[in-house]
Amino acid sequence: MEYRQLGRTGTRVSQLCLGTMNFGSVTDEPTAKQIINEALDAGINFIDTADCYQRGVSEEFTGRALRENGKRDDVVLATKAVAGMGDGQNDRGASRYHLSRAVENSLKRLQTERIDLFYLHVVDITTPMDEIFDQLDILVKQGKILYVGTSKWPVPLIMEGLAMHEKYGCPRIVAEQPPYQLCDRGIEMELVWTCMRHGIGLVTWGPLAYGLLSGMYRKGQPLPEGHRWSSADPDSNKRFTHEALELVEKLIPIAESKNIDLPALAHAWLQHRPGITCPIVGPRTIEHLRAALATVDITFTQDELDAIDEAIPPGTWVSDFYFGNTYAHMVRSINHPENPTGYY
Repeated sequence: MEYRQLGRTGTRVSQLCLGTMNFGSVTDEPTAKQIINEALDAGINFIDTADCYQRGVSEEFTGRALRENGKRDDVVLATKAVAGMGDGQNDRGASRYHLSRAVENSLKRLQTERIDLFYLHVVDITTPMDEIFDQLDILVKQGKILYVGTSKWPVPLIMEGLAMHEKYGCPRIVAEQPPYQLCDRGIEMELVWTCMRHGIGLVTWGPLAYGLLSGMYRKGQPLPEGHRWSSADPDSNKRFTHEALELVEKLIPIAESKNIDLPALAHAWLQHRPGITCPIVGPRTIEHLRAALATVDITFTQDELDAIDEAIPPGTWVSDFYFGNTYAHMVRSINHPENPTGYY
């Protein structure tokens, strides 16, 4: 396992981050604990969760696992807030009111005194930036969070956040968490360059494009039953597209030439991308975790990288993950000012 600096901080994290989004939904607590323990034994020291994952259940599973194995201080523990946690008007967002309560509740569920990396989960367009970062400054000074990150933030707002640090000494953004995988290389247009220039780590999610890169979905073949895209229509779906299915057919021969499968190719490629600190793997089962761990030593020749770039050129996408999660909020706020919120 390789370890890398988290942005321009002195903290080092593993080349894979363990994501816990499935904990409490498709993954029960005994399996979640097994996944956490095996991941830590394999060298992963970075765990990602969020308050909205099953309305706190994922955090509770994670907190109990780390309490029982006694390895809390061996882990860089990240969680998030801003997304909806209830039906009340202030049960979401990045206001001082909500963030203060969200952090307290996450600390309780995680059974810890600090959150090592606290992400603003989605953009809240309505709360002033000075209110957001002033509250984050209070939380850092209280020792409740150590580092601040963003998730699915467009570049202009990341730059506003950096300006808040430069002008007022507010906490500096040290990490951004965008979607990134072989179906959508959109972050290469400006986000990767911006983060590399300003020392912001990129901790990416969705390595298999919600299963599009699993190898289960093939052009011209019936859709497998009981899976995410089983009833998807590529004529209208922005992610399950004809172009994505064609891309799969181009990537499988590249994977087979390396004697690996398509998911392994997708995971390994991410770990070698410029500017990427680590991808998040979100296993539902222990077998999924083991498959991801097996990719840490896979390397690529230049010819193989060129073949991948030919199949999906840099900066392009065949599935809409990045735009729909970032700039679409800004577009909506302009065209629908009666409902400007960017969070969900």
